[in-house]
Amino acid sequence: MPHPVMFEDDDPYLVRLRRLALMFPDAQEQISHGRPGFRAGKFFAWYGGSTKVSADTRVPYDRGLIVLPDESDRAALAEDERFFAPAYLAPSGWIGIDLAARGTTAPEDVDWAEVAELLDASYRRVAGVRRVARLDKEGGPPRDTNP
Repeated sequence: MPHPVMFEDDDPYLVRLRRLALMFPDAQEQISHGRPGFRAGKFFAWYGGSTKVSADTRVPYDRGLIVLPDESDRAALAEDERFFAPAYLAPSGWIGIDLAARGTTAPEDVDWAEVAELLDASYRRVAGVRRVARLDKEGGPPRDTNP
């Protein structure tokens, strides 16, 4: 039985995120567990998720971005109130950022340069040596953060 779709394809946050994520070499979007994920061989980001509060209670982050940051950055990110420990993935080092947190009422309020940096770090951790070399040769991470 497939998972129900848990996002709107025209969600303006997802539209902006999709444009950034798909700029990485060989990046593709794939629906997994009802949510859009971005992969280059392996997944490097997901849009939407939740955090587990108790055995039967989860807090949804429908406009959350889940990434695999550098180990050296993870602790500092976790101290920022916008970040959360995503259910199932946190024990493997993944972290989520609520794109609609703290007065962010529209996609224009999001620091998309920060999002691009998070995507870049996550991509570099999973994409493999050849793809990372290609990314560096093509000028590094995406910089298109305009609407």
